[in-house]
Amino acid sequence: MSVVTVARLPPELAPLSGAHYSAVELDADDRRAFVLDQRLLPAEVAYQVVESASAMAEAIRAMVVRGAPAIGIAAAYGVALGARAAADLGPEAFVAALEAAAAELRATRPTAVNLAWAVERMLHAARTARELVGPERAARLAAVARELHREDVRACRRMGAAGAARLPDACTVLTHCNAGALATGGFGTALGVVRAAVAAGKRVRVIADETRPYLQGARLTAWELAEDGIDVTVISDGMAAHCMARGLVDVVVVGADRIAANGDVANKIGTYGVACLARVHELPFYVAAPWSTFDLATPDGSAIVIEERSADELAVVGTRRIVPEGAHVLHPAFDVTPARLVAAIFTETGEVAAEPGAIARAYAAR
Repeated sequence: MSVVTVARLPPELAPLSGAHYSAVELDADDRRAFVLDQRLLPAEVAYQVVESASAMAEAIRAMVVRGAPAIGIAAAYGVALGARAAADLGPEAFVAALEAAAAELRATRPTAVNLAWAVERMLHAARTARELVGPERAARLAAVARELHREDVRACRRMGAAGAARLPDACTVLTHCNAGALATGGFGTALGVVRAAVAAGKRVRVIADETRPYLQGARLTAWELAEDGIDVTVISDGMAAHCMARGLVDVVVVGADRIAANGDVANKIGTYGVACLARVHELPFYVAAPWSTFDLATPDGSAIVIEERSADELAVVGTRRIVPEGAHVLHPAFDVTPARLVAAIFTETGEVAAEPGAIARAYAAR
């Protein structure tokens, strides 16, 4: 099936992201979503036009959209699209259709807890809307998905402010992968900290790990920051130790895909190594993530399911195979950073220590 793309969002659609671009947006008529194809950045800005829950599932699976909060929002919009398709069914059939759509969406990326959280929230809305007239059901689900999107942007701005207070007035922040507006509803988690610090008048530079094999740091983090006029330098993943040893890094800030009850953090593969390097060089290692990324049902990092991606994503660059046939390839998408290496976690309700008691108390009070 061919994929329809457009070069920009419709002029009548004001992005909830608050920027001139957005990872994902639902059209004003609730009939289609626009998903920025992050695989093409920075060379090309193109939005896939998604009109069904199944098409949204494929966009998430293929990493057209990525980043824990962003895929949660995309999944919510996917359920909303499913609600429009099932709007005229009977109450039980309506809920059953959305449960099937939710199962397909939930199965796309197992590590990022935001996805399952968003889908469950949409299913709850579907069950409460089951007795409404068809079009009203679809409108209710779309409204819930949009509010979830707005909440994420507000959360990013609040955690950004909390993290910015920790940054020196002049500093260089190293980050890994992309935890910016492209990975969220807008503004970003780790990059939200940077943006908030810059807005507060602090002089912040960023060093972005390239982040193999998808190069989210080189392609996405650098693109976002360049769009905002924020000083950014891209390094290969293997250069982080060298930069720290030379005093070129003052602080590390990353995002997260899942945070266990004890404060262990699952994030893009390579994050754990950066945390170890930060400890050796006595640099603070911070995590920025909304409460939807916390999974208190998971006691520690050893219980987090780590997604295994295709070997070709590592072995093939463009159309050229760089790993010889016959060689094995290991490609976990994430690793787990132990809580003991995390100086603090920035959330939308403020800073939290990466400790079970502190997390439980803050979670209950949020």
